[in-house]
Amino acid sequence: MYRRIRDLREDKDLSQREIASVLKMSQTGYSKYETGENDVPTSILKELAQFHKTSIDYLLELTNETKPYKRINECTKTPRSTKTTPNSAPQT
Repeated sequence: MYRRIRDLREDKDLSQREIASVLKMSQTGYSKYETGENDVPTSILKELAQFHKTSIDYLLELTNETKPYKRINECTKTPRSTKTTPNSAPQT
């Protein structure tokens, strides 16, 4: 996982200080995530996945698919289906 978060950061030409600023933490704290000295908390994994537009599974090396899953907040934005009954107009 540590290599993935470093590679994603470097792919965007960001410094550790810049990504740490996005995460509202110190550069030293972020550096410890990249080196594996500290485990990455779930809340930071979520922020990193959203920032890099990928999934936590990708960050954790559970998949090589970089495309993120459909997020819950995206699922709630889909229109409701309409119900129809025989000989009537659609109901919403």
